[in-house]
This record gives sequence, C-alpha cells and structure tokens, in this order.
Amino acid sequence: METTDLHILVSGGGIAGNAVALQLIRAGFRVTVVERAVGPRPGGQAVDLRGPSREVAERMGLLPGIRARQLDERGMAYVDRDGREYARMPTAIFEGKGPVADIEITRGDLAEVLLAALAEAGGDLDYRFGDHIEALDQDAAGVEVAFASGRRERFDLVIGADGVHSATRRLAFGPEERFSTYLGGYTSYFTMPAPADIEPGWMTMHSLPGVTIGLRPDVDPATCKAFVVLRVPADPALRRDVAAQQALLRAELADAGWRAPEILAALPDAADFYFDELARIDVPELAAGRVTLVGDAGYCGSPLSGMGTAMALVGAYLLAGALTADPNDLVGAVRRYARDITPFLDQAKKLPGGGIAMMVPASGFGVRMAKVMARAMVSKPMRPLVIKMMSHTDDFELPTYPTAATPPA
Repeated sequence: METTDLHILVSGGGIAGNAVALQLIRAGFRVTVVERAVGPRPGGQAVDLRGPSREVAERMGLLPGIRARQLDERGMAYVDRDGREYARMPTAIFEGKGPVADIEITRGDLAEVLLAALAEAGGDLDYRFGDHIEALDQDAAGVEVAFASGRRERFDLVIGADGVHSATRRLAFGPEERFSTYLGGYTSYFTMPAPADIEPGWMTMHSLPGVTIGLRPDVDPATCKAFVVLRVPADPALRRDVAAQQALLRAELADAGWRAPEILAALPDAADFYFDELARIDVPELAAGRVTLVGDAGYCGSPLSGMGTAMALVGAYLLAGALTADPNDLVGAVRRYARDITPFLDQAKKLPGGGIAMMVPASGFGVRMAKVMARAMVSKPMRPLVIKMMSHTDDFELPTYPTAATPPA
C-alpha cells in the first residue's frame, strides 16, 4: 500500500497498541500513538507465544528479536509450604505446548521488541509518552480527540488499546461495569532478587487455601519474577491504592510458608509492582463508528486464561490487515475485523482447568485435590489431554495480508 493521508490514533502503547501501530505504519498509514506512562514500562510477567500468536510474530518478523530475549524456562514445579516438591512438569513432556510453552518472554521485553521494530519501520509515526485521551467527539467523517496535554486533534479512526480499564472504551462504548466480570480474585507480580538456591529455568508454585504464590525465571539470573494470586471478594477501594494493595498481600501471605517472607520483603523496592483484579472483558460489538478496540480493552479472558498476549497479537494483526485491505471504508473494515476475530476469541477466553477454583483452591481439601491433579497431569495417559487443553486455539486459520503482515526487506 502506498502512503496515505489517513491518520489513525492508537491509544495505548502496550503489546496490542504497538503491534497494530507497527502493521499500520508498514502499510503506509499515518499513525499517532499516545501512552499514559511517561516511558516504556519494564518488567511484567512472562507471556508465551504458541499457535496463532506465534505465527503472527513470525509473519511480522518479530521472532529473531523475541528469540534473543526469550526466557530459559524448562518447566514448572509444585512445592508445599516447606519447599518439598510434589510434582514436576518439564516443558519437553508436553512438546512445548503445556502450561509452560517453548517460547516465553517477559511482557516488558516483548514490548521492547515491538518498539525496536517500530523504530526500524520508519514511516509517519508520532509516538507520545505521558499523554492520554480525555474526550472523543465523532461524526461521519472522523473523530475529534481532546488529550490530557490540552491538545485537540482530528483523526480518521481511533483504536483503543489501553487495557482492561480502557478510557477509550468508557468514552466510546460505555462504563466499565457494563463489560467487566469479576472472576473472584486479584493478581500481583513484580521483579525481586533471585534467592541463592533457586533452580535455574524452573517456575515454582505453592498453593494454600485462597492464595497461590510463585517464582519464575528472569532474563537476568540475578532476579526473578514473583507472582501472587489471591481468591478474595472484590474491593473497589484497592484500585490505584498501592499501599492498600501491598497491605492486603502482607495480610494474606503472613503465614503462607515457602518463599512468602522473601516475596514480601521485596515488595517495598519493586519498581515494576503490578496489582489488579482478575476480570473478564466482553465487548459484544467492537465497532462504535470510527472507534474500535484491540487487546484487553475489547476482549480479556483475564490472566487465568493465559491468552492475553495471543489475543493482543492476533487482534492487532487482524485489525491492521482489515484496514489495509480496505482503507477507503474504515468503518466497514472495522466491522469485518470484529467479525473475523470472534471465532478466535470464543476459544481464547476459555479458562483452562477450572479457572481460579483450580489455580487457587478455597479450602484445604481443594489444595489436596489440586496436588493430586498436578501429579496426574504429568502421567503419560494425561499428557495428550493437557496438550489438547492448552492448544485449543491452534486450529484458528489466520488470514493473509501480504502488505500489512510482512516487514519490508
């Protein structure tokens, strides 16, 4: 596609926003990206690439950069409160398609790969950190946007890629509670010093009633990623209150055993501390005139699904491809994107293994049953079933958009 005067705004500089911006720039669109954060966000939990998301990464030319930064993850181990191991799941026994995939990378590193690709792509890109949308006013020909910085500009299309608590979605589609379903808990993760006796390459988890904690490898062997999942009632007061969030973690992990004291000790110094509710986002119609949504802003199965990155990359690829295929009818292209991605989302949002009830049992009996299930999963008869459960989106057939999908030579 030749360069066009069409100007597209992408709200959000995460995985979905950067991926769709990259494809649009390559296709000749004029693109502005606004990201609320003042700079690239480091760290973040590990995400995997498998099935369609891996194919998208390959078509976009991202795999070399991903391979250079991918984590050394050899499998998953389960331990009790005293650190005694009761189940071990090597990646190899599931052919790289089990709970730990053969390509795992931190969210921050994947974002850096995308930002590097954007820098190399050239094109008409205006990337702004430290700004966000405050108001939208659209008509048949475009969208007038007011930003927190005080700027007002007009765009041919606005793409909301600003996460679970999307301001773009709220402004164009309605309040968050209309689309968000609380799934029974909260998750937190952050970078911490790696314990001296941590086993390289292995993610380790420990569960007790209402709490699951774990450590997983980092690119830097001196650090690791801590994660905590809590099964507690919803508390709106926790939103954006870091002190209250960390107080809740201290209370829930006070007698958790295993590595809980080290995890709690690292809380005050964690530069990439993340805490949020486990929520599912369902927006029935992803097109609202000249505003659309991609990634968690429009469809999120929660971290429990393990498919957030897959939905972000596949959604970005399909949206950019639809717009590239018909730049003269942006509204119609957005509707086609919404139609094309629905079969993938129907599968990707499914929670494997019973969701939070399995990952964070509520009782001592539930913890004991989860231990039995963890041991059973590694048995030879169960391995094909685990692979099938974790590969439920693999039969989704990606369309081909040559001009948008292939990086320039």
